[in-house]
This record gives sequence, structure tokens and C-alpha cells, in this order.
Amino acid sequence: MRRMTSFNVVSLTLGFAFLYIPMLILIIYSFNESKLVTVWAGFSIKWYGELLQNEAFLDAAWVTVKVGFFSSTIATVLGTMAAFVLVRSGRFFGRTLFSGMIYAPLVMPEVITGLSLLLLFISLSVDRGVFTIVLAHATFSMCYVSVVVSSRMATFDQSLEEAAYDLGCTGWDAFKSVTLPIIAPAVISGWLLAFTLSLDDLVIASFTAGPSSTTLPIKIFSSVRLGVSPEINALSTIIIGLVTVGVIVASITSKRALVRRQQETV
Repeated sequence: MRRMTSFNVVSLTLGFAFLYIPMLILIIYSFNESKLVTVWAGFSIKWYGELLQNEAFLDAAWVTVKVGFFSSTIATVLGTMAAFVLVRSGRFFGRTLFSGMIYAPLVMPEVITGLSLLLLFISLSVDRGVFTIVLAHATFSMCYVSVVVSSRMATFDQSLEEAAYDLGCTGWDAFKSVTLPIIAPAVISGWLLAFTLSLDDLVIASFTAGPSSTTLPIKIFSSVRLGVSPEINALSTIIIGLVTVGVIVASITSKRALVRRQQETV
């Protein structure tokens, strides 16, 4: 094991400071009494109360959660199916085109993706709203799910499925009882990644959203253009807190699962 040098310590310290000091400042100023976000006037939590009474932010947050849940679910189903085709089907006619279409959103600029989807919805006379945002987010996040699941399927031991077939299982029974539990961590990771990408998206949602379907990133961006308000600091602090709790819970859960597996193998 290589020892940490002073250069590595300094580099890591500066890197983490660059990432987290702005977040720490944001959290501190979310408790600022003053309406001016750059002038400290005392400790107060009144902006959290103002945020809970701001129907525009609450409606945008609800739209964002709905879009994230449905789009990530659709993306997980389609991405898992695409991963099975790419890993299990071997060579087939059109495989290169199929894989290229699956992975294209990974390198495609979001502006191009959003504009092309906007033109598609206009040509089909589809009213823009939550439905169109869900389709757009599922389209670009499906490829990320496919990459995650494909990496797990590439190392999957197919003899386990063959043993299930020998015991009389049908294809669906083997998938439900053997394959899915084994690849479940990858599928869940893909869903969480798709959900995170949906929550974070601004560009594509701005092209495909309608007047009554404003997502939280769009609402925050439009508000910041007029000046950062303490309510946005409070909202950002809540989001940071939720993400921190989620990471801690996931770390504890994975650690307990690892310890349990180690105990079972002893």
C-alpha cells in the first residue's frame, strides 16, 4: 500500500475545499435574517417557513418528483431490455446501429437532444407538459441504465440460468427467480442514476416543458436570473440534506450487506 505524500494530501484538501466550501457558505446563509444573501444580519429560520408557503416552488418540486419517478422507471425497463439484447443476442443484423442509437445520448449535446425532441412533439401536435418531459428524460437516461446493467450482465454466470431450466423453470421463471435477483443491484443503481439525472436536468426539460409543468431546476434558474433569494438558499440546503442522508443510508446498508455476506461465507 502506497503512503500518502504531502502533495496528495494538499491536492485532496484543495479539491474538497473547492467542492464543499461553497456548499457550506450556502447552508450558512440559508439561516441569514437579512433578505440580502451577501449580508449577514443574524440567525433565523424564517426563510424555510417562507419556502414552505411558496406554492410555485412546491408545485415545481412535485412536478420534478413525478417526472423523475416515471421517467426513471421507464428508462430502467427499456435500458435493462437493451442491455439483455446487447449482451445475450451476440451478433445480429443491425447490432452496430442499435448499439449506436442506445449510446448516442451519452455524447449528444443536451441542446441538440432537447431541440430535436421539441421539433418531434410539435410535428406530432403533442401538447407539452409532464408527459413530454417524462418521455424526454426516459430517452436520454435509458442509455445510462443500459451501460450499468450491461456491465453486470457481462460477468453473469449463465450456468445458473441453465440449472434453473434443467429444474423445469420457464424462461420467465428463470429470469424472475435467478437472473433478476442477481442483477438487482445494477438495476437499482441504474434507476437511481436515471432519477438523479432527471432531477438535475435543466436544458432538455426547458425545451419539452409546458406552461403548467415547470420543474424545479427551471424554476430555480428563472428565479436566479432575477437575483439569488434566501428561499433558494433554504431550498438548496434541504436538497443537500436529503442527498447527504441518502448517501449515509446507502453506505450503511451496503456495508451491512457486505458484512452479512462475509459472515455467510465463513
